[in-house]
Amino acid sequence: MAQGRGSVVKCMGVMLCLMVCLKTSFAANYTVGDDSGWRLGVSGWPKGKTFKAGDVLEFKYNKQFHDVVVVGKGGHDWCISTAGAPKLQTGDDRVTLKKGDNYFICSFPFHCLLGMKIAITAE
Repeated sequence: MAQGRGSVVKCMGVMLCLMVCLKTSFAANYTVGDDSGWRLGVSGWPKGKTFKAGDVLEFKYNKQFHDVVVVGKGGHDWCISTAGAPKLQTGDDRVTLKKGDNYFICSFPFHCLLGMKIAITAE
């Protein structure tokens, strides 16, 4: 009988390890701005959320009036997109976060200045 309990304990230990490993291996998906989408004033949306490298951000917006540009810290802080910066323009774009800092802005005139930008640090 004692041997049977030992097997059960080992099996439970293996299952627990698998559950922990699987939980950390799956990326989370986030819609930027939640139900309101990528919009003016969205800059505070990441607050209180924890992001990991490999998580996917979905940017939903009206492509006639907005875009998404991947920028560095300076581009985010100063609302500047440089030549050659990746620009997303479909209205339903997905971006996989890299480890570290990730910055996004809208390059339409004044939109970034009106808070259409986000900064995310992925663990």
